[in-house]
Amino acid sequence: MATTFSDIAPLLAEQAIELPSWAFGNSGTRFKVFATPGTPRTPQEKIADAAQVHRYTGLAPTVALHIPWDNVDDYAALGTFAKDQGVALGTINSNTFQDDDYKFGALSHVDPQIRRKAIDHHLECIDIMHATGSRDLKIWLAEGTNYPGQGDMRARQDRVAESLRTIYAALADDQRLVLEYKFFEPAFYHTDVPDWGTSYAQVAALGDRAMVCLDTGHHAPGTNIEFIVMQLLRLGRLGSFDFNSRFYADDDLIVGAADPFQLFRIIAEVIRGGGYANPDVAFMLDQCHNVEDKIPGQIRSVLNVQEMTARALLLDREALAAAEEAGDVLGANAVFMDAFYTDVRPWLAQWREGRGLPADPFQAYLDSGYAQRIAEERVGGTQASWGA
Repeated sequence: MATTFSDIAPLLAEQAIELPSWAFGNSGTRFKVFATPGTPRTPQEKIADAAQVHRYTGLAPTVALHIPWDNVDDYAALGTFAKDQGVALGTINSNTFQDDDYKFGALSHVDPQIRRKAIDHHLECIDIMHATGSRDLKIWLAEGTNYPGQGDMRARQDRVAESLRTIYAALADDQRLVLEYKFFEPAFYHTDVPDWGTSYAQVAALGDRAMVCLDTGHHAPGTNIEFIVMQLLRLGRLGSFDFNSRFYADDDLIVGAADPFQLFRIIAEVIRGGGYANPDVAFMLDQCHNVEDKIPGQIRSVLNVQEMTARALLLDREALAAAEEAGDVLGANAVFMDAFYTDVRPWLAQWREGRGLPADPFQAYLDSGYAQRIAEERVGGTQASWGA
């Protein structure tokens, strides 16, 4: 029996996508960071902007923080501020890639004092998690080498493992460590955590509360990301997604912009594997809006995820399974493509209106006057940007 939109409407209500605080600051390329009117100057202003996305979409109830970019004196008060804005604080992201001491590594560094400094930073992040009520500590390591012979790759893996053990041991019983991976950059000969297999090997050695974070932009060209999704769900280690889009490398573009069909395939596999509406699998964005406005960029992103989720939920699983079992290659593909080509936008507009949300969240934000107001109010001070 074919699935209808009324069948999936209750499931759509369970979707939640965490926003990154840094997406609302100024960003750019290696050559230029571009300033835009109304850019936040404080963590509070980033949260206020993120709350606008949730207000118009109902899809983004939490905001991830990046330490030290979002340092404040009172994190409990920051959590209260977020609640007053209609959102909550989520994942705490560490940063061991902007300190001169980490030029040749942080958790992998040959110098035990520098490794200890990097570990202590993560222990500070865990303290912040206690204050904010955050569950996940997300770690991305910009570590590796640029030239053959620059470092002992096996020894570096051993040092990463030892450092992660120390950090993991400091977590509370209701907290998790989520280890991100990245194919390359800023290290170009080898990266210490370059792929899902390395991340899995490291977290599997730590314990049940250590998971893998899959960033959709962190793979070699042609990589079958939905296969990785399947495998990590099968292994019980898919902790979170960082959704973005790419044409060449880690472009951090609006998710679904480069390849909407890939996003559909990924979410179809998430649903098949039991990862949708699963509290153990967090949906997050990790994007930098270099040339587009920040808040509309985030609104477009969460709407893209919602649209592809609706299409994936409409996939006729019974018909697909029957075609697969019969060896009907074209029939199975037709079932899959029928779901992808379904235009769910009119249905989603009606669904939003039924929940007291604007039918067109993007236009509703543009009509609200918020962008003009913050451009006038946020004059002076230092705008948030990479490293701020």
